[in-house]
Amino acid sequence: MEYVILGLIISILMLIYFKLANHYNIIDKPNQRSSHSEITLRGGGIIFWFSALIYFVQHIQNNYFFFIGITLVSLVSFWDDIQSLSNKIRISIHFLSISLIFYDLGLFSMVPILGIVIAYVFVIGLINAYNFMDGINGITGLYTLVVMGAFLYVNTKVQLFTDSDLIKYAIIASLVFLFFNYRKKAKCFAGDVGSIAIAFWVIYLLVKLILLTNSLIWVLFLAVYGVDTVCTIFHRLYLKQNIFEAHRLHFYQILSNEYKIQHRLVSLFYALVQTGISFLVIILYQKVQDAVIFVIVILPLLGVYSLKFYLLNKNNLRLKV
Repeated sequence: MEYVILGLIISILMLIYFKLANHYNIIDKPNQRSSHSEITLRGGGIIFWFSALIYFVQHIQNNYFFFIGITLVSLVSFWDDIQSLSNKIRISIHFLSISLIFYDLGLFSMVPILGIVIAYVFVIGLINAYNFMDGINGITGLYTLVVMGAFLYVNTKVQLFTDSDLIKYAIIASLVFLFFNYRKKAKCFAGDVGSIAIAFWVIYLLVKLILLTNSLIWVLFLAVYGVDTVCTIFHRLYLKQNIFEAHRLHFYQILSNEYKIQHRLVSLFYALVQTGISFLVIILYQKVQDAVIFVIVILPLLGVYSLKFYLLNKNNLRLKV
């Protein structure tokens, strides 16, 4: 019953936000880089911060650093949704927020300096990857459901590493968000405030699990997003493009924009592939060497991603004809 009430509360908060977004014209206008064609409300992902706020109020005796961190990144991201901010401001807030959770999790006393530097680069990269991948209806909500579902299973069946409610509140927020976003014509988009806030939430849980189990294998809970993002960056570098500018070269964008596959199907495909990978990781954990699991997962994903180049070439030939 507690979770039903939570769902109702954040649904009401979402509807109130819609009224405010309409009034203050917080919208997403499509451009040549967009995967959508209609004006849509932006910033619906603020629901993730609402859910974090409710969790913090109920567990006010701890999780201070997590909540301060997610509040800071949500605030600067929401500001960026309304009017563009400089990269320096955004990166500085991200760095500060990440430092808070690193301190909270004891990373500074557990990991050597080089490891801490790598951790900063890795985490900032993951946050931006989650943001880059938020481009079509349903992809952020479904993918987050899969990732959080995997964390919940590990926490329940494999290794207790956090309060289960911290995971469940993110799952409920994802379900409510999907109700408004996983449609042919979405009621709202997550915006930076949504993709970055939930990425911060995911990373907090991921780092906590890695430190407790002393295993990097849990990074593969984000394997699909990771491979798509990293490979697309290399592809754009090869094309001599500015990797910080908007583009339409992610695999999901090729499927959605060039081949006109329904957004919801592409999002479902990404979620299902990640579900299979997460299940495989959990099954093989402590039975197979971590390095072997990485190879088993990453190589097939690279093979799937390489299909993008075949599809691009095929589409270019079709356009020439």
